[in-house]
Amino acid sequence: MALLYGGRSGEHEISLRSAEWVRTSLDRDRYEILDYFIDKNGRWDPAPILPEPGTNGGIDVVFPMLHGPFGEDGTVQGLLELAALPYVGAGVLASALSMDKTFTKRICREAGLPIAEFVILYPGRSETECVELPFSYPVFVKPANLGSSVGITKVSHCRDLPAALREAAQYDRKVVIERGISGREFECAVLGGEEALPMTPCEIIPSQEFYTYDDKYILDEARTELPAKLDPEQIEEIRNLAKRCFEAVGCEGMARVDFLMESATGRIFINEINTIPGCTSISMFPKMCEHSGISNAALVDRLIDLALERAKAHARLRHTK
Repeated sequence: MALLYGGRSGEHEISLRSAEWVRTSLDRDRYEILDYFIDKNGRWDPAPILPEPGTNGGIDVVFPMLHGPFGEDGTVQGLLELAALPYVGAGVLASALSMDKTFTKRICREAGLPIAEFVILYPGRSETECVELPFSYPVFVKPANLGSSVGITKVSHCRDLPAALREAAQYDRKVVIERGISGREFECAVLGGEEALPMTPCEIIPSQEFYTYDDKYILDEARTELPAKLDPEQIEEIRNLAKRCFEAVGCEGMARVDFLMESATGRIFINEINTIPGCTSISMFPKMCEHSGISNAALVDRLIDLALERAKAHARLRHTK
């Protein structure tokens, strides 16, 4: 098994920690690990995976643990498709759609799933001064293609919007402005298969105003509740929405769907979907699976089995007339 980690995105360090989770979860009697590390400049060590089928000897399946652009966005998945290598997780299209928050929101909206109101700006081409929004402040300004809360700013007044746009524009040419939802934050793991299986959701209780990068990976002050303290109907609503979101974007293998519950109304909104969720010591994806009776070793086995099953199904398809 080839373990692919590192990468050029701002989530490089998180990828290293997620890869270590895979490494320690694997049954070494069943798997031999081949490490493929990508540094922050995009250089591969010991060598890159080549796009030609049959040129990557010794690899039976690839486990990508790359977060963010150049790994979770369909780029690496396209390389692995060209190389005819089975790989864990979502395919090219689902990876790309899920990575781009604007397309995720559009697909969810088309599927009748609840999302917060949003607008899209292109700071390099659009007005970066105070813009008129179709919803009130506070708002969240985010790069369209990034994770782990990198580049996100909460803006409470129009005068602070230009600085937030400049911050987000450092990471992407496309920026999303969302209506701020004041309330509680939840996550729900989903495991693929013939039918997507949503796990029991957890609640994230940030130590800061929202669940920032520092709160996730540095401060160690955020708290979690697993299972989330919700009534059974709310639990089932989140599980159902997670499954429907997973299916709407065409996801496979694994994902974590993030939610917001508005305090004023009790409404639950889908925030985003992550196709390669973090699997660090504090990440909730494996913990939610474990809470539902799936150990780390069994989870890795299942993800690899799903990758091999998909590859076999693809091999039966015709590509010429």
